[in-house]
Amino acid sequence: MQLKTSNSSTGMAVEHTLVKVPADSIEVEGILSVPTDAQGMVLFAHGSGSTHRSPRNRSVADVLNEDGMATLLIDLLTEDEQQVDLQTTRLRFDIAFLASRLTAIADWLRQQPEVGKLALGLFGASTGAAAALLTAAERPRDVKAVVSRGGRPDLAADALERVEAPVLLIVGGEDVAVIELNRRAMARMRCVHELRIISGATHLFEERGALDQVATLAAGWFLKSLAL
Repeated sequence: MQLKTSNSSTGMAVEHTLVKVPADSIEVEGILSVPTDAQGMVLFAHGSGSTHRSPRNRSVADVLNEDGMATLLIDLLTEDEQQVDLQTTRLRFDIAFLASRLTAIADWLRQQPEVGKLALGLFGASTGAAAALLTAAERPRDVKAVVSRGGRPDLAADALERVEAPVLLIVGGEDVAVIELNRRAMARMRCVHELRIISGATHLFEERGALDQVATLAAGWFLKSLAL
């Protein structure tokens, strides 16, 4: 179902479509946004307790769209699963489960005529970053870049050593514990990787201008890796 076609600040038309994607015998819902002459495809893996309606990830996706990247903001959990997770927080930390959903969605994207041939990148937030890294390890021929925002890459465990795509880790300067966890994860990576710390930002990057910096860094990383 097509939602709307909008014009970005650059004058580029972006088509937004509500999609339902089969994964593990269920369907998950998301928004596929495709700008004119898209140069790459970025699949978002949301973090703890978040959905495809997250204003933070939508803000980043808008910048990527303006830079010519198609995006898919999609839930990794059904509505019933989200309700269970809100009460137990169990599913958000089941990285293998989340990664299996994300990998199924990535495989579905590869079959879509409009975006299937575009180079694929993954954007993961919080625990979604670990799921993105596990998917990158499972699909090394398909995933060409990964960006983590306030992520927990350490939860990808042994998969970190198998990731081949270049990885950008973005962490808030005030998120001290997560900075340390990111550094521990980096020590296990064999791929090209970089850590960028945004001064004054906390875990959710709610400070003025912090999320803009995340979007700019992510866009640069994906443009360099996907727009070939």
